[in-house]
Amino acid sequence: MGKQLWKPSDERVKQTNMYRFMNFVNEKLGKDFTEYDPMYQWSIENIAEFWTLMWEFAEIIASKPYDQVIDDIHKMPGAKWFSGARLNFAENLLRYQDDHVALIFKGENQASIKMTYKQLYDEVARVARSLREAGIKPGDRVAGFMPNMPESIIAMLAGVSVGATWSSCSPDFGIKGVLDRFGQIKPKVLFTANGYFFKGKPLDSLDRIADILKELPSIEQVVVVPYTENDPDISHVPNAVHYRDFKSSESNIAIEFEQLPFDHPLYIMYSSGTTGLPKCMVQSAGGILIHQMKELMLHTDLKREDTIFYFTTC
Repeated sequence: MGKQLWKPSDERVKQTNMYRFMNFVNEKLGKDFTEYDPMYQWSIENIAEFWTLMWEFAEIIASKPYDQVIDDIHKMPGAKWFSGARLNFAENLLRYQDDHVALIFKGENQASIKMTYKQLYDEVARVARSLREAGIKPGDRVAGFMPNMPESIIAMLAGVSVGATWSSCSPDFGIKGVLDRFGQIKPKVLFTANGYFFKGKPLDSLDRIADILKELPSIEQVVVVPYTENDPDISHVPNAVHYRDFKSSESNIAIEFEQLPFDHPLYIMYSSGTTGLPKCMVQSAGGILIHQMKELMLHTDLKREDTIFYFTTC
């Protein structure tokens, strides 16, 4: 076995979320865990017990508590988790409404943008209000053809808050790639940037959007976010509206978060499409929420004062 390169000090260990969780488990169950390995073994041998405590430790917000954690541990796939619970993914992510920085965005050829939790909540509320007025309801699909920018996150949270399912494609996809994906899920509203940057060069997206719409009659509204231009021409895009005109002009809106089952569809993601049409993969709101809370809190040791860097397409 190779030489150990680094070991955290006892003081640093005691500052981690994992250490807090271990003490939380000890207190709740009368355990005496002092090291990771025995706690890990307990977690995989007592799955319902582990996820019960993870729900509590992560302070999951739910309007209705669950009736049971899992109905049949041996039914994989197909087991039903946290049945009876009612919650909203976006409500959990937007639990803070203060001046702490929520997002820092730096795009190619773009000035850095900072957005506080209060600003994020307010922006999501305005877009969510407009989505409701556009008739979006639980079960509908809202899609994005966007770079990974603040408006992508806002559109996702707004759609999810009203019960819609979110899906997205990178703006560098060709027309066929988008149709192969969105053609299967039939979104009602499409958020798109007017273009994107590649190696410093601005590239247009709206001509492709106009062609995509000819084959996607399900799309009733296209919301265009300015990115490579401040005021892009959208006259050739059917049913298009500028983002600034789409979002509600009201302020101080309280979001009406749709309360939905734990397994309500949150995201539709896709396989690569190398063996035919890309396969749609549906991810549940509750499953994504509690699993990512576990990953970020316990494995990444992310705390509210930290900043996490994420470099990806939408």
